[in-house]
Amino acid sequence: MSSAANLFDIKSASLDLLAIVLRSTDLPALQAAIQQRFNSHEPEPFVLDIEQLPAPDSNTLAPVCAMLQQHGLHIAAVRHRDTQYAALAHRLGLPFISGSGGGKSSAESVSAPAAAAPVADSILPTPTMIIDRPVRAGQQIYAKGGDLVVLEMVSAGAELIADGSIHVYAPLRGRALAGARGNTAARIFVKSMEAELVSIAGVYRTIEQDLPQSIKGKPTQIYLEQERVVMIPLDK
Repeated sequence: MSSAANLFDIKSASLDLLAIVLRSTDLPALQAAIQQRFNSHEPEPFVLDIEQLPAPDSNTLAPVCAMLQQHGLHIAAVRHRDTQYAALAHRLGLPFISGSGGGKSSAESVSAPAAAAPVADSILPTPTMIIDRPVRAGQQIYAKGGDLVVLEMVSAGAELIADGSIHVYAPLRGRALAGARGNTAARIFVKSMEAELVSIAGVYRTIEQDLPQSIKGKPTQIYLEQERVVMIPLDK
């Protein structure tokens, strides 16, 4: 046997990545949005989903990837359901993943992009992130690897993301996405249910009509049951 045969092994592995679903290549606007919405200071790998761009090309995507890299968002692969974009990924020096980046909707949901791609159930325990200030429109809070607790109001247009559960001890008027990396046991607990969208493990439900009086503006818990997002009063 050649000595090279013992230098490494090839084994199966699963990547545990979030996706950035790119809707624009306007570099100044993207940079401002990244600075405003991304709070983590740790380097983080992402899949770059380009399916919603009308005509993605390497000339516009290369500066975007470089800008994301500068902010600690490392692109590990490019994703598009059309395999013709594999050549584009190659020109960017990145692997290509074929497949849709959209999340699954529950039976009652209508349409909305999911922010995170469910990948794996194994989440290492990490400290709970506690936010004791209002979360305003355009802001995004991400609790990597654990739960997120918010003590003040979450405005419409704001977004909460957690790999674990989300607890909001105030009105929730924006979006809340729990179990972002595929934790189907994650839940959302809200003191006053007024959300625009809720999601558990990539299964989302938009709130486009008036909520039932049993939960509207009331303490509510949200969980996943047979791939369907369920919302019930906390005092039930």
